[in-house]
Amino acid sequence: MSKHRFRVYYEDTDAGGVVFYANYLKFIERGRTEYLRDLGFDQGSLALEKNIVFVVKSLSADYLLPAYLDDIIEVQTTIKSIKNASLVFTQKILSLEKNTVLFNAEVKVVSVM
Repeated sequence: MSKHRFRVYYEDTDAGGVVFYANYLKFIERGRTEYLRDLGFDQGSLALEKNIVFVVKSLSADYLLPAYLDDIIEVQTTIKSIKNASLVFTQKILSLEKNTVLFNAEVKVVSVM
């Protein structure tokens, strides 16, 4: 499992200080990118040197609770399965202050060349 912490910035929120729903997808994208980097797979290098690019094929998400301006969130990422040209990730976003799960997702990415 990979864990990465991020602060919620003003640009991530609406006028009420609540994280805009689409930004959860940005947070989990960062989590997947950092997880792959931790495993030694820099996506930029994969694209340039190996001509391998990952794209999201499918996604299921559950929005459980909101995150707010200045919250510290943790994105937890695990790889559920690996096939010839695809990976399935399970991801959670937690509020560290409240020690609660805010968001769950399962994301399938495929390699395109």
